[in-house]
Amino acid sequence: MAEKQRTLNAPVKLIGIGLHTGEKVNLTLCPAPENHGYKFQRVDLENEPIIPADCDLVVSTARGTTLEKDGARIYTCEHALAALVGMQVDNVLIQLDGPELPIMDGSSQPFVEAINSVGCSEQESIREYFEFKENVPFEDLDLGVEFLAVPYDEYRLTVMVDYRSPALGTQHSTIYKIDDFEKDIAPCRTFVFLKELETLADQGLIKGGDIDNAIVLVERENIPQSELDDLAKKLGKEDLQFEPTGIGTLNNCELRFANEPARHKLLDIIGDLALIGMPIKGHILAARPGHGGNVAFAKHIKGLIKEQKKENKRHFEIEKDPVYDINQIEKMLPHRYPFLMVDKILDLYEDRIVGVKNVTMNEPYFTGHFPGNPVMPGVLQIEAMAQVGGIFALNQVDEPEKYMTYFLKIDKVKFKRKVVPGDTVVFELKLLQPIRRGLVNMSGVAYVNGQTCAEADMLAQVTKEL
Repeated sequence: MAEKQRTLNAPVKLIGIGLHTGEKVNLTLCPAPENHGYKFQRVDLENEPIIPADCDLVVSTARGTTLEKDGARIYTCEHALAALVGMQVDNVLIQLDGPELPIMDGSSQPFVEAINSVGCSEQESIREYFEFKENVPFEDLDLGVEFLAVPYDEYRLTVMVDYRSPALGTQHSTIYKIDDFEKDIAPCRTFVFLKELETLADQGLIKGGDIDNAIVLVERENIPQSELDDLAKKLGKEDLQFEPTGIGTLNNCELRFANEPARHKLLDIIGDLALIGMPIKGHILAARPGHGGNVAFAKHIKGLIKEQKKENKRHFEIEKDPVYDINQIEKMLPHRYPFLMVDKILDLYEDRIVGVKNVTMNEPYFTGHFPGNPVMPGVLQIEAMAQVGGIFALNQVDEPEKYMTYFLKIDKVKFKRKVVPGDTVVFELKLLQPIRRGLVNMSGVAYVNGQTCAEADMLAQVTKEL
């Protein structure tokens, strides 16, 4: 069954400080219309500019992912985006009155709790996925990261991190399906090595950092208290008590999971890959990932999506068991040889149908269209498309054999390539608006080998025969 897009039932507000800017920020997750996707809005700036969550707008991946459009920036967007993906919310406007999203506790959990507090509702449009149809390897030698995406019918992620650190070691984490995000991944906090804190402070980062919003990993024994006090002062946190501890976590911070750092890396990947603009189906394996590598891989995937759209290719599982076979179709449609032009129905949803016509040399029209150069007439391609739409319409009524469908209008008809004997034509029709008073308005596309051969908008009337 096709999945519908989802948005929030109501706006929900969070208040916190930015990890790097240290500035207080008010953030509101707002419901958004179908096909809106994820967008940020800086309500503190003139004209309240909107910045789409788009990997092509990433301008920095230094300890977080930063977006910029027309001079307006959004810092550290990955944790909120991961929560939206993990909770399968498709359309949200994220309004904030500052440049950086609040770090909260360093995880996605506060965003998940905010989403749960208002709940979600289905929208009319179908959720479209990018599905990996073959193995897609990717590596960035400069960053030392490797990715491999393989076909899989869920969004599955496996990550390996190896910092060659006595505090972290080599860790692995896997999320087998996105439904597990809330319980297994959302609570996992960001982490930093103690030795990095001074450098990050010198770079003007982590002004909002605290032991309450990050795991600090310690890699050496017997650190003098004076050194820790100097570090706290440099961070502008003189009142923060850094307590000497051995190798492990600063102040003996208790981990929520034994492999919490690896799980947080997985969280970051989900958030960064949200920037491709659509949900994913596939198993992604990542070694030593970071924001730079995540965004580079996101751009690679977006390139594959663009290439797929440019080629106008669609994939259909023609070999699977049909929803309706030819015998069942004959019980619904009044057409018979030589004018029955649908062989089977592959998929049938609330607002979409997919049907198949196998074109053979035995079609009677090939004797005259054309001798020595058989081509399926365009008008019959549209007729076959209409019959698929007729099955969709008749499926909505009781005793469909007592009803007929009649064309009222055909619009926006285009033919892109020839259809010849041996072709399998797949017709995909989508409902443009709810059926009212027997009027069925659908948009159809016909494909051969995943490439468009014809398209049209059609309006038909379903009437009961007396």
